[in-house]
Amino acid sequence: MSMLNSKKIHIKTYGCQMNVYDTERMADVMAPHGYRTIDTPEGADLVILNTCHIREKAEDKVYSDLGRVRAEKDRLAKEGKRMILAVGGCVGQAQGAEIMARAPYVDMVFGPQTYHRLPEMLARVERGERSVVDVDFPVVEKFDTLPRQNTHESPSAFLSVQEGCDKFCTFCVVPYTRGAEYSRKAADVIEEAKALVQQGVMEITLLGQNVNAYHGAGMDGADWSLARLMKELAKIDGLERIRYTTSHPRDMSDDLIAIHGEEKKVMPYLHLPVQAGSDAVLKRMNRHHTAASYVEIIEKLRAVRPDIAISGDFIVGFPGETEEDFCATMALVETVGYSSAYSFKYSIRPGTPAGEATDQVPEEDKTRRLALLQGLLGRQQFAFNRSTVGMEMDVLFDRVGKYEGQILGKSPYLQSVHLLGHPELAGKIARVKIVEARESSLKAELV
Repeated sequence: MSMLNSKKIHIKTYGCQMNVYDTERMADVMAPHGYRTIDTPEGADLVILNTCHIREKAEDKVYSDLGRVRAEKDRLAKEGKRMILAVGGCVGQAQGAEIMARAPYVDMVFGPQTYHRLPEMLARVERGERSVVDVDFPVVEKFDTLPRQNTHESPSAFLSVQEGCDKFCTFCVVPYTRGAEYSRKAADVIEEAKALVQQGVMEITLLGQNVNAYHGAGMDGADWSLARLMKELAKIDGLERIRYTTSHPRDMSDDLIAIHGEEKKVMPYLHLPVQAGSDAVLKRMNRHHTAASYVEIIEKLRAVRPDIAISGDFIVGFPGETEEDFCATMALVETVGYSSAYSFKYSIRPGTPAGEATDQVPEEDKTRRLALLQGLLGRQQFAFNRSTVGMEMDVLFDRVGKYEGQILGKSPYLQSVHLLGHPELAGKIARVKIVEARESSLKAELV
């Protein structure tokens, strides 16, 4: 189909890296049907809001964006053109019927496990059907029917290997929006990885809501762990770097810890959310680990890979959290020493056990505690960045900077690195020397 006759699709992505992956796959699903992606909703034939339910006020943001897209939908209608408007992702999964009632101009709603049916849903809308809602959980069917990735242009790529969650943390909606844990077959993952490498990808990040709970069917008939899968992926010529996210401490197995010291393609970085440093809070969160068991995992990792960078997630002001509990979190941060971290004030998620708790922490206490925690985490990140000044390292430059001739990349430790004067290195791995550290980035010179 020519560019003149092709249809235009705009997909806005909210939230997690899994949603970024899903957005790329939606584009792949629609490409054979003549749709090419555009960066804005203006003039689009199909607009999809690929939503996330994790962050605070997620629904409000979606409805705000829907209002803006509706204005463009109405403008096109006056010109005799039709825009089909869809809400996908986790908000769609959780609130399908409510979205249709509150925003009747939305044509279809679907969850994260049904976007492989997009062409079918679109056909139903075009035949005149109103309020198309598909929020089933056919996760096996989804992966079996998705086409090979064909839209990837960056040297870095996400690859989904595991979906869903069986942990039921009391603050989290993922088990209700993504469904039960499911692991893809190892052969399918390896085939997709090889296809990405053929397109120029050098770094793959394996994705899952609990990626280290991966237990997919292996090519030898046995269930493979994530470590076993990564060993096989490391054999692919041209694949230089392997990462994985997000992990749960409960599934940090000995073979996964060991591979950080055994396989050079596995990057010296791990995002391992702890959420809190108080065992009492962790119990109320239903996390199934303690502060001590978490620290023990970090010590084992550093024993096999001393330079590994550790990232984490923290929630402050969880229901019932006392000043003593918060001090325990600060003490754990001091003990571990993070290279980076994400931290948030607890916010109620409707339908979760914690949202119904009666001992909610006052907002002013949450704000104060978050400021103290972020101050400590920021100082640790800056200290980690400063520790790399003078080092030589291989950096994958995967995007263009805001200044002419500037390129940006990722260090092995997932730090942002910028280099000036060598635009020809974009999309390549280059040896550089770190000459300056900032709070959230590094400046480098070519070796």
